[in-house]
Amino acid sequence: MALLDGLSFGWRTALLLVMFIQLLLLALSLTRALQNRIANRTMAVLLLVLAGILIPWMIGFAGFYDKWMWLTFAPFQISLAVAPLFYLYAYALVTGQWPDKGYWHLAPAALQFFIYTASFLLPFTLKMQWADLAAPAFTWITSTGIMVGLAYYCYASLRLLQNYRAALAAARSDGHRYAALWLGNAIFALALLLLIWTSFLVWDLLSPLGYSGLMWLYVAIGAFALYLGIEAWRHATLAFPPIDSLKAVADTLPPPRDWIELGKLWAEKVKAEDWAADPDLSLATLARKLGTNSGHLSRAINEGLGVNFATFVNDLRARSVAAMMMQGRQDDLLDLALEAGFSSKASFNRAFAATFGTTPSQWRKRQVSNHE
Repeated sequence: MALLDGLSFGWRTALLLVMFIQLLLLALSLTRALQNRIANRTMAVLLLVLAGILIPWMIGFAGFYDKWMWLTFAPFQISLAVAPLFYLYAYALVTGQWPDKGYWHLAPAALQFFIYTASFLLPFTLKMQWADLAAPAFTWITSTGIMVGLAYYCYASLRLLQNYRAALAAARSDGHRYAALWLGNAIFALALLLLIWTSFLVWDLLSPLGYSGLMWLYVAIGAFALYLGIEAWRHATLAFPPIDSLKAVADTLPPPRDWIELGKLWAEKVKAEDWAADPDLSLATLARKLGTNSGHLSRAINEGLGVNFATFVNDLRARSVAAMMMQGRQDDLLDLALEAGFSSKASFNRAFAATFGTTPSQWRKRQVSNHE
């Protein structure tokens, strides 16, 4: 076909095309998720932006720009949207919504899109002159903006995660299901992307890599995008508790004379009733069981016992597992942990080590040797 004359579809184009198609499918699937709707749709837009960043290289290696030079400045690469969209996704995931006037975070990306679009619509001759004149400076400005944006929003996302983890620890016993398994890894991936992107840009500045040399940067961007998309899809239906819902209810009850005594009293009640065996136990749920409010219970645990809610509950669960082993239970350790209320092996091992200073398996061996 005459339309395809002069084009060459090699392995580079094929690799980027496979990534591009997968990103489109992941973005589509995220828009259909009913849970965390604002966060999932924000991630879907981010995946589309990342897919767009791949387009110039995907079609460029096939010879599209050589055959149709009018494609110059086509607004595919809105790279300044990547970092703020990631932050808006993280924010929506832990709060259920965007921050107030959150669209202002996308102002630099909107300006980038406007400049690209305006340049793309110029008459062909003027466009080529403008490309020779302005493209180098615009590329340098955009690259600087990418680096600054990734660094700033990586830091902002990390602060957001730290606050969310603290709120989870104060109100939930299963916080690891939300903060540790996904957002922490996603922020680490963003920091890794910052390192890779910066390295390539500095390398290209000092010793120009050429079109083929920069290919691996876009492979890394595609890999980052696929990781985000796949993990976001895996967590799309996990009901992240909004951070505002984790705040204790205002304490309107008259304070007791001794928070320590009340904390010990309630701890014994929780232990006797085995309420810690509920893997979804929360501060609010436990407060209702004890006939108090979450503000009162929070003070009794934090001030009276000197620990946060998650540590309090997981300590009881660890002691429950230890008691089972002392009774001679030979069940698999993970089965005992699940019975005690833990929802993962990792959280069980951490809590047990914090309580007893050793691993569950070592503790069991020690008990066996003591009875021989």
